Amino acid sequence: MTGDPPAPWETGPPMERCRRVAITLEQCWHAVPGGTARAALGSVRALQQFTSLELVGVSARHRQPPSSTWSPSIEVKQLPLPRLALYESWHRLRWPDVEHATGRVDVIHATGMAMPPATAPIVVTVHDLAFLRDPSQFTRRGVSFFRRAIDLARRDASIVVCPSQATIDECIVHGFDPKKIRLVPWGIDPTVIESSAIMAMRSRLGITGRYVLWAGTIEPRKNLPVLLSAFEGIEDRDVTLVLAGPEGWNEQIDGQLGRLGSRVVRVGFVESETLSELQAGAELFIFPSRQEGFGLPVLEAMAQGTAVITSSGTSTEEVVGDCGVVVDPSDVDALRAEIDRLLADDVERDRLGRAGLNRATSLFTWEKTAKALQSAYEEAMA
Repeated sequence: MTGDPPAPWETGPPMERCRRVAITLEQCWHAVPGGTARAALGSVRALQQFTSLELVGVSARHRQPPSSTWSPSIEVKQLPLPRLALYESWHRLRWPDVEHATGRVDVIHATGMAMPPATAPIVVTVHDLAFLRDPSQFTRRGVSFFRRAIDLARRDASIVVCPSQATIDECIVHGFDPKKIRLVPWGIDPTVIESSAIMAMRSRLGITGRYVLWAGTIEPRKNLPVLLSAFEGIEDRDVTLVLAGPEGWNEQIDGQLGRLGSRVVRVGFVESETLSELQAGAELFIFPSRQEGFGLPVLEAMAQGTAVITSSGTSTEEVVGDCGVVVDPSDVDALRAEIDRLLADDVERDRLGRAGLNRATSLFTWEKTAKALQSAYEEAMA
């Protein structure tokens, strides 16, 4: 045996710069696209704006495009298999090639957990490894899929990009080569929300008086039972808790919601413009998640100048830095105390809001994300 044959990109004349990138965007068709789709679509727009790369999306076979909310800004080429068959074929048979749909590319960027065959250098985004920390929150099939994806990423990826140091640390613990890992945080598109837009949003959604906000997909690691327990006992009973986001999985909160009654308003999934209006109008944004790959809702709230309470020891603590309040996500009493303290202190709430806005708009830009991704692509080709 003389070892494995050279990969296709290891033969022929060397390329000085990455020119054409295939980007997997299958998550845009998921029932709950979530943060991974938002990050992928934001990254694509940033690469279009701040680099000269030619980008082409790739997905499974679909009869319909994704909804307009999740529609990519680049052309997406479809492979001949539907999603489940494609994922299984990629992970077990290492077929079909991405380039079967896209034509020749310099780099493949796998933006979700599905790992295509390495017919070109692969850059893979690992958002988080939550399924390894608590497999009970996922289906057996899901855990099996994720484990196979991680095995393939460790073996085949030329560069691994992670949105937070917390995710990098987890990747290293689970056997990834630290030399291949790059930190690439997501960015933010700050928008100024007029007071008239907030008033219209309130009228549309039936929100009156002061409110605090949570946003995300309703699923176990978002830790909503702890938030609801903390909110149930706060001092100011005239404050409303607004929950924004789609139904997810494996989270039973109906009993708590029933006890809270009209003190909680559920608005479900909202478009990004409405979410920005909700964030801008909130007294506080509260996000006590147990684990996040990054925590984009926290960054978005900071970009609206809203004070944030989030979880210590997680990636969201990295995002807020010293410009927000962090608490142990398992400590109901500590979370309740911080909600009470900030609701009663307009000066401190405003200070945190201003500091968070400055941090969000200065440190977390899509231009930085785009340049870091371009660098990762070129490293992968080296």
